[in-house]
Amino acid sequence: MRPALIAGGLAVLASTALALPASADSWENAAFYAGTDLTGTKHSVDLANKQCVNTTPAKSAVNISAADIEVFFNADCQKGSPGKPSDLYYVLGSLHQGNFPFPAVSYRVR
Repeated sequence: MRPALIAGGLAVLASTALALPASADSWENAAFYAGTDLTGTKHSVDLANKQCVNTTPAKSAVNISAADIEVFFNADCQKGSPGKPSDLYYVLGSLHQGNFPFPAVSYRVR
């Protein structure tokens, strides 16, 4: 590799690092959306709340945080497909987004 390319790449990397927030908390966020593909009404997630939260039905979500979010298709964080108990639930991992197979109606931050 040419020295000019390496120096240019290092300069871009250094300027990007300087632009990052000082605290990870300032950029972490998560939200549920009424529609698929992060469309429709947005409902923010309180990442500090580790309790079960019932929410309005959501078809997609984004998680830009260090936490995982357990997503349930029944109220009160009950596993199963809508109205049918089973082991089914969804984990929206850290730094992920997704569409749900059923509307999500409750969640818990882990």
